[in-house]
Amino acid sequence: MATTTHSKVRDLAQTLIARRSVTPEDAGCLELIGERLRQAGMSLQRIDRGGVSNLFAHHGRGAPHLLLLGHTDVVPPGPESAWQTPPFEPTEVGGELIGRGAADMKSSVAAFVVALEQYLADHPDHPGTVSLLLTSDEEGPADHGVRIVVPELQQQGLLPDACLVGEPSSLKSLGDNLRIGRRGSIQARLSIRGRQGHTAYADPADNPVHRAGALLAALGQLDFDDGDDYFPPTRLQISNVQAGTGAENVTPGELVVLFNLRNNPNSTADVLEARLRELIDQHQPGDWTLDWRVSGEPFGPATGALPAIAAEVCRQQLGVSARLDTGGGTSDGRFFGPLGIPVVELGPVNATIHQVDERINLNDLDALPGLYQAIIEAFLAQSEPG
Repeated sequence: MATTTHSKVRDLAQTLIARRSVTPEDAGCLELIGERLRQAGMSLQRIDRGGVSNLFAHHGRGAPHLLLLGHTDVVPPGPESAWQTPPFEPTEVGGELIGRGAADMKSSVAAFVVALEQYLADHPDHPGTVSLLLTSDEEGPADHGVRIVVPELQQQGLLPDACLVGEPSSLKSLGDNLRIGRRGSIQARLSIRGRQGHTAYADPADNPVHRAGALLAALGQLDFDDGDDYFPPTRLQISNVQAGTGAENVTPGELVVLFNLRNNPNSTADVLEARLRELIDQHQPGDWTLDWRVSGEPFGPATGALPAIAAEVCRQQLGVSARLDTGGGTSDGRFFGPLGIPVVELGPVNATIHQVDERINLNDLDALPGLYQAIIEAFLAQSEPG
């Protein structure tokens, strides 16, 4: 049985990696997966919008309802000549599978599918509901991915009681770290206008870069004392500063500063925006505007049964004591967590994600279906949802 499962997950992972599904392209991954899940007895919905492919599959009815969440899109591979093997030709080297998406997150998607096939074969009349949601727009803007599917599920009464995400959460070994929440992400664009002119004659007061110097320093030194036992303090990072025409003797007419905040649940986007606007006003940089976009709200820490179930499965099957944290960037769990739905992320080691020669240890790949299947079994066996 184990050998068959290992063969299935390796074959499917390699098939998916071979498809050049650079976001928001799906490259037929969902069609392939959907047909397998249909044969396993799951009901399917395609909710495609704006060039993005989304698949929702479910089986059973009522509570408890566990949703598995993942994505088929990958980031661009970069210069393919830098890879030791072609990024879309999955290759086994030294006990590892190399290819774009091997860790983030086609291996987890393959493991989800194999786990569901086996679980439904073993438990065709299982209690509750198990479902899988996949999108081709997680690595991109995510405007037409899970963001638009969640309201559809809500309208149909199909929101889950908990959500298991296959993102690469592990740090050094499979299962050593579980994400039980995430910080939010806010993108900000500050524009400060001045007067373009000749450097020999321009008034220094007309130069927006001169006026913004103290403000830029203050932004870089902002301290947010809002961390707690689960979340680190909010952080602000300036990501880009743009000004001038490129000429050496022309002063800039505008300065544009791009910055990102990673906020925890103790600091809402509204409170942070008010604080930033007050800081800008205090430094009197001149005529300015601030564009503020919340790309993901913070959520967690996850409550209910799922975190304990996932940790116990890792202990039993891997012999590891999983650390529970809220680190990393963002995931599509951000569309479920703020609704009060517990979200747990469990997936491969994340050391090579988005890098050249992205890879997963083959033993870890072999272990993933069993982990996911055991979590499904334990969660749906509960007498109460949660």
